[in-house]
Amino acid sequence: MERIAEWLHEKNPGLDGPIDVDEDLIEARLIDSMDFLEFIDLLEEISGDTIDLQEVTIDDFRTLSRVERRFLTPSGAAAAPGPATTG
Repeated sequence: MERIAEWLHEKNPGLDGPIDVDEDLIEARLIDSMDFLEFIDLLEEISGDTIDLQEVTIDDFRTLSRVERRFLTPSGAAAAPGPATTG
């Protein structure tokens, strides 16, 4: 999630402080239509999986929490940086 937060801060230089995991990224205009495909590329790079745009909805990208659940879950986390967790 750190790389995603860094990317969001790069795209929004006036943004100060951390981004709440439940903040609506679209409503807050932290991701706009011009950056959306680049955001998807970033998620694919982090997860190591291809995102089929026919299998997702805009709601899958609304919050950091939803992004993590949808794209960086244990099935996709093998390619994501960070410590492994055990159940």
